[in-house]
Amino acid sequence: MSVFKISAVFAGVVPALFSASVFAQQNVAKMTPVSFSNVEINDKFWSPRISTVTNVTIPVCIEQTEVKTPRIRNFEKVARAKGEKHEGIYYDDSDVYKALEAIAYSLKNHPDPKLEAKADEWIDKIAAAQQPDGYLNTYYTLSGLDKRWTDMEKHEDYNAGHLIEAAVAYYNTTHKRKLLEVAMRVADNIDNTFRQKGLHWVSGHEEIELALVKLYKVTGKEKYLDLADWYLQQRGHGYGKGAIWNNRDMGAKYCQDDVPVADQKQIEGHAVRAMYLYTGAADVGAAKNDPSYFKAMNNVWEDVVYRNMYITGGIGSSGSNEGFSVDYDLPNKNAYCETCASVGMVLWNERMNLLTGNAKFVDVLERSLYNGALDGLSLSGDRFFYGNPLASEPNYQRSEWFGTACCPSNIARLVESLGNYIYASNNDAVWVNLFVGSKTSIPLKKGTVQLQQESNYPWDGNIKLTVNPAAKQSFPLHVRIPGWANNQPVPGETYRFADKEENPISISLNGKPVKYEMQNGYAVISREWKKGDVIALNLPMPVRQVLATDSVKADRNKVAIQRGPLMYCVEQLANADPKQNFIIPDNATFKTEFEPNLLNGVTVIKADVSVIKPTANGKSLETQNGSITAIPYYSWANRGRSQMEVWLPTKVSSVNIKANSDDN
Repeated sequence: MSVFKISAVFAGVVPALFSASVFAQQNVAKMTPVSFSNVEINDKFWSPRISTVTNVTIPVCIEQTEVKTPRIRNFEKVARAKGEKHEGIYYDDSDVYKALEAIAYSLKNHPDPKLEAKADEWIDKIAAAQQPDGYLNTYYTLSGLDKRWTDMEKHEDYNAGHLIEAAVAYYNTTHKRKLLEVAMRVADNIDNTFRQKGLHWVSGHEEIELALVKLYKVTGKEKYLDLADWYLQQRGHGYGKGAIWNNRDMGAKYCQDDVPVADQKQIEGHAVRAMYLYTGAADVGAAKNDPSYFKAMNNVWEDVVYRNMYITGGIGSSGSNEGFSVDYDLPNKNAYCETCASVGMVLWNERMNLLTGNAKFVDVLERSLYNGALDGLSLSGDRFFYGNPLASEPNYQRSEWFGTACCPSNIARLVESLGNYIYASNNDAVWVNLFVGSKTSIPLKKGTVQLQQESNYPWDGNIKLTVNPAAKQSFPLHVRIPGWANNQPVPGETYRFADKEENPISISLNGKPVKYEMQNGYAVISREWKKGDVIALNLPMPVRQVLATDSVKADRNKVAIQRGPLMYCVEQLANADPKQNFIIPDNATFKTEFEPNLLNGVTVIKADVSVIKPTANGKSLETQNGSITAIPYYSWANRGRSQMEVWLPTKVSSVNIKANSDDN
């Protein structure tokens, strides 16, 4: 029997407040995400975005990769072996691989022989650049193989990780093994170079860890899982030489190398590297049923979400290290919030949900997905944000591309792989995590169950789930009830709703109220299901004002506006009238209206406000009646250059008439 098999990443379900000892004593049930390849998305919100990525974003990535930049050309140079020089940056290979991964998901969503042929063409060029011993990296092959594995910051294993992820995705979609075999040889070369010889090595930019677990899952070869664990165990022992970035020694904290992974308690350093590291640690811990990483993962997650996350789900406030500074340092205009970091939040929180069965992790995943990550992609699909601030000066806009171009292909692969995050299951139960119109078929121990989901989410909270088991069978159906529907915008105490308005949810079965039990943020309906059973979930979506704790200095005397999973902002186009300075009054009322012709169709929020203007003599201020229109945060900067604010002032003292500044 072939060792190759399609398999989703699995994880153990343990109590929400887990510990190593608790986990070790559990008879662990396996909870797996339903793979994107088994989910058909037909959603009013997401289907057009997936089509845009397929038809616009991926072609942009292809053009930039093989025409406008030298990324593919470097592979061709290696194959020619004529002593040509490397062009571009040492980590550019990774962008080729991420684009290939996005293509793999796209081919499932929208089969396209021409696109598949292009992918095969790239794969041939990649394979031709591989060295006889399995090593594959165009920078060192063209610049001098004698220097390979001498600088932890040169992203050799980061590139290898993205190659592995692309190979697994392409194999799962097409069943073609060429790139997978290339990836296995790359992993074997790394294993033979370091682990098998007892040598130490620390990766400057994590990614290889989570990728190796995927390779283990698809091949069944234990050595890849052991290598992933070996990578984790290298950190925090002084084996690394320090990351050099922009000619600066960033220190061990920058790449999470100051403390062993199992002992880490707080978030630090580069945000994207941290997200990939903790995703990999969760994967390894789950695959090995090893509790040593779980306590660390929970501690670090709480530090991120409770003290270092923006209301948009973005992370990494500091541009100086593309990451974290000190707790509650969350400036708005100067927010870095890299798109890739929000993608990483989606990956990590999915794994934490699978590990614990707790819906709070999906709450954070959803927040990052709909706000911090989606903001990185224009509605047209051909413009991108690298950083995602929560306030901007006039003339801010997205870019066509970047010198360091990790974000475009990263957001492309996330959108195309959305099907990975909607459902989960084990032998005996089903979980519904995201509200996305879709169909899937889930094998349970007692028989296959088909689910069909219909909704107009995120514009309203009416969700319809049709359950069609192959034959009558009993199992618990876990339906996530978002924290925002239970008066908690975000886990922790950094953010809270300004009011405690009660808006009860309702759940019915075949038109009648149904009994359910709340467990870890899920409404659990346990019954014998028959074909055509319909669950109707109603999540009220009033407009809510969000307050931040006083520890977040940038948000004092301000409110943010949330409706459902979406954060809103007020945008002033650069070519419009001069910006109004306003405050949100205590008695503000908000009205919603869906505008189908605005920003590809959005629900806007309108409110009467107090507009602040200088008096005629310029010596004092006066207020007048006015109004504002807020749009979803993800949709700003799609109508030209603009000025924008997420956090809106509630007092005159928090309005700077001259600079309109919202930062410290």
